[in-house]
Amino acid sequence: MCSFLEMRKQIPNIITLLNLLCGTIAVVLAVQNKLDSAFFFVALGIFFDFFDGFFARLLNVKSDLGLQLDSLADMVTSGVVPGVGMFQLLSKSNFVLQNNGLFAEIFPYFGFFITLASAYRLAKFNIDTRQITGFIGLPTPANALFILSLPVILQHHSTDFLENILQNTWILVVITLLSSYMLNAEVPLFALKFKDYSFQNNKIRYIFLIISILGLLSFKLIAVPVIIVFYIFISIFQDKYSNKL
Repeated sequence: MCSFLEMRKQIPNIITLLNLLCGTIAVVLAVQNKLDSAFFFVALGIFFDFFDGFFARLLNVKSDLGLQLDSLADMVTSGVVPGVGMFQLLSKSNFVLQNNGLFAEIFPYFGFFITLASAYRLAKFNIDTRQITGFIGLPTPANALFILSLPVILQHHSTDFLENILQNTWILVVITLLSSYMLNAEVPLFALKFKDYSFQNNKIRYIFLIISILGLLSFKLIAVPVIIVFYIFISIFQDKYSNKL
């Protein structure tokens, strides 16, 4: 009986380790500039990241070990990989390609500011007692999907308009800074955690999910960054609306 209980406790941790495995594979792929494949493994890792917490609650085996392990896995999947992704984007941006010298060579490393901000966000999350039913600041998985969708969109859905945006060094710098800020901003965002499945108690979640699914079906990967921005704005709207009630 004890061995069965111990095995049950490890189920969420095993799922978390699958997230970490996906993240390490994505790191290798991102370094090799195979960012479409890296995006797939990050998305798969985020899938596991959602279900490790789900099974921990379902089996009632939440633990401090699981919390720390989850953050370590997220640091790789949703912290290191988007930093590499932005590094690759900056490496191919107009300012870097049009200039020679040491500054142009080291400038793409600015993309790892996202990794530093992700680490700070994950450490803060573990000691922030306010983030039980929602988030304060953009979750690292959402940020990772936003950042990594950009080079994939540029590769597979490129237009002159998108190229002008996603190959502009200074626009990428602004995206990096905004991304890093939103990770740690004092902005309340809702979580996709359902205490029950009634529409009345989960209006915002159902609306967000329906619009997201329709967007992905209609526009595919181009919808990903739009969905993340929509998530931020609808969370802010919900917070302000609820405070007026």
